[in-house]
Amino acid sequence: MKLYFAPNSRAVRIAWLLEELGITYEIEKYSVGDKALRTPEFYKLHPMGRVPVLEDQEVKIYESGAILEYLLAKYDNGIFCPDKNDPTFPYYLQWLHYAEGSIMPQVNTIVVETILLPPERKNEVNVTRAFKLLNIALLNVNNNLENKDFLTGTFSGADIMTGHACIGAKRVGADISDLTNVENYIDRLLSRPALQKAIKI
Repeated sequence: MKLYFAPNSRAVRIAWLLEELGITYEIEKYSVGDKALRTPEFYKLHPMGRVPVLEDQEVKIYESGAILEYLLAKYDNGIFCPDKNDPTFPYYLQWLHYAEGSIMPQVNTIVVETILLPPERKNEVNVTRAFKLLNIALLNVNNNLENKDFLTGTFSGADIMTGHACIGAKRVGADISDLTNVENYIDRLLSRPALQKAIKI
């Protein structure tokens, strides 16, 4: 198994899951924005020149959420994904997709507007709106974590997706000083050996 990876990207989610599952894998490492991702060879793996991409024998798949679902369906054996008849399963799916549906669009806007764009193209209105929506999204996570360590009670793939998004939100400057449950949740996730390994790749 081979993971095309860049630090500080969504590829960390996949390395994290592979470490949690104890699966041996090979890393092809890039940096975010690496010119090597814009070559004809890499476009054959991902037509937009992005990571993560996972190769598993004849399977080549991209999009972190899709890769996570693929790995859990094939290798998990019910450890990090509840059975479809489990009462938590619908909420597991909700929180699995919450990362890209509610948190990461705002994080992306903040990164683009505050880091990637030249000063003359930055738009403070977009940044203010993105932080407002991000705070609402994180408040929802905070409320859900009341009396729970993880999003559906026990650690799951949903925590890898949305937990990673919460970590990213904090990194771009989201104010979580009043969101004690989110702050503790992030600390809990960062203490997991599998995530520590993925971050250090």
